[in-house]
Parts: sequence; structure tokens; C-alpha cells
Amino acid sequence: MAYMDVRPADPNGHTVLLLHGKNFNGDYWGRTAADLASAGYRVVIPDQIGFGKSTKPIGYPFSFHQFAANTAALLDHLGLERAAVLGHSMGGMVATRFALMVPDRTERLVLVNPIGLEDWKRVVPYLSVWDWYEQELQKDYASIRTYQLESYYDGAWRPAYERPVELLAGMTLSPDWPRMAWVQALTYDMIFTQPVVYEFGDVAVPTLLIIGTRDRTALGKGLVSEEVRQRLGRYDELGERTAAAIPEAELVELDGVGHLPHLEVYGRFIEPLLRFLEGPSTPSAR
Repeated sequence: MAYMDVRPADPNGHTVLLLHGKNFNGDYWGRTAADLASAGYRVVIPDQIGFGKSTKPIGYPFSFHQFAANTAALLDHLGLERAAVLGHSMGGMVATRFALMVPDRTERLVLVNPIGLEDWKRVVPYLSVWDWYEQELQKDYASIRTYQLESYYDGAWRPAYERPVELLAGMTLSPDWPRMAWVQALTYDMIFTQPVVYEFGDVAVPTLLIIGTRDRTALGKGLVSEEVRQRLGRYDELGERTAAAIPEAELVELDGVGHLPHLEVYGRFIEPLLRFLEGPSTPSAR
């Protein structure tokens, strides 16, 4: 598993793991990692298997349990006992599974617009891995940019949004794209079939939820009726519901912000993150 290890000039003795989302890799954490390192934190940014610079094996047992186990093994490799774990989007599902599997190694949990706050398979028709694969094969730069513009940024584009699109679209230009598309299809199936929403009550570490309330991300919402679609991905409701389910949770809602607070409104994202990491072990009341 490929990773970046950012060392602070003046270490405070704490480590933060930054876990990426499905349509991304660890690259988009650059600004966050720099500011955390400036505050004294060692920052470890893995590319999960199948993403970024990590290998993309077609026969791999893709599961959130395996991703969490890999992440714990990375800490072992680096000689780190514990870390605060921050996950965005799909990374929020990985981070939650990590906190459930190894709570003794999880100092704090931060979820930034995580997916998996609802169980889509209860209302969305199942797509086979082959179906996801056929959809992946159709992707290119234009379709990826259009999706992110409309789904993540509410139609308002900035230069900071370009690099994640270029990195994702670059795979479609590779001679190995069919193989990588299959891996992407396997991870879609993992997300759809392995929800964490029913286990939030078992999270036993202090947790911060940073939620952009404009977000409407939901897997497979194009396969349901308009009536059902309007009920899916309601982060203005899901944030409160999730915070209520996690025993020690603090909720920070960012009104008018979409799926990527750390790119769209960086200042409003980093301030509560640093405050939470530097604060007491028990978060303040919601």
C-alpha cells in the first residue's frame, strides 16, 4: 500500500491518518497535511489498495474490514501505536470500520461528509459488479468533470477542483484502464453491500462530524423514482442523525457546503478540525 508520511518540524507526539474517498486518492489532502504538520502532527496518508499509487489487483478481497486491517498494518510498519483517524466520503466508512475494529489504536475519529450514513440497498436496486464495470468503462475526463461539477460543487468551478479530476481521468487513458475499471467496480460493490450505519452506536472513541449540508451524495440514486431520490443523501438530516447515534460525537454543520469541505471552504474545515484534535478527550456538547 502506497502512502505519504509527513513529519512535523516540531512534533507534538500525535499522528493523524487521512483516508481518501472513492473518487479520489491521498493527493487531495496536501494542504490539510501541511497545516497539521505545522501544528505538530505527524500525518500519514495511505492510498488504499485499488486507488492512487497503490496496486490494483483484480482478485483482491475488497472489504472495509480488509482496508482497516491494512491501515492498522501500516501503523505497525511505521512503529505507531495510535492515531487520530480522519476519513472523507468512502474514507469515512474505512475510518469507522477502523475505529470499530481497533478502538485502542484510535485516539479520535473525524468523519468529513462520509458516505454510508444510510443503507442504500434497502431502496436502491442492486447492480452487479458487471453493471458497475460497464458504467466505469464509459468514463472520461469530460464525464468525470461534469459529475463532480454538478454533484460536488453546485455548478461553480474553481482551479483547486481540477487536479482530483485530472488524476481520476488519467486512469481512463491508460492501456490498463479495463483492469482498473474492474477494480473500481469491485469497490462500488463493497460500498453498496457493506454498510456501517448500523454500528455507529458501537463507536467508542470521541468523534467529530464535519458535514457540508448541501451534499446529496447517494450511491445509485439515479436508479430510483424521483420521490425516493429526494429522500436520499440528505446530509442536512444525516449529520444530525449520525451524531445522535455515536455516543461521544460533536457535529459541525457547514451550511451551503457540498461533499468536499476541505476543498470548497478550507478555512471553515480546518478550524474545527484543529480545535477537536487539540481539545479534551471528551468533546463538547452538540
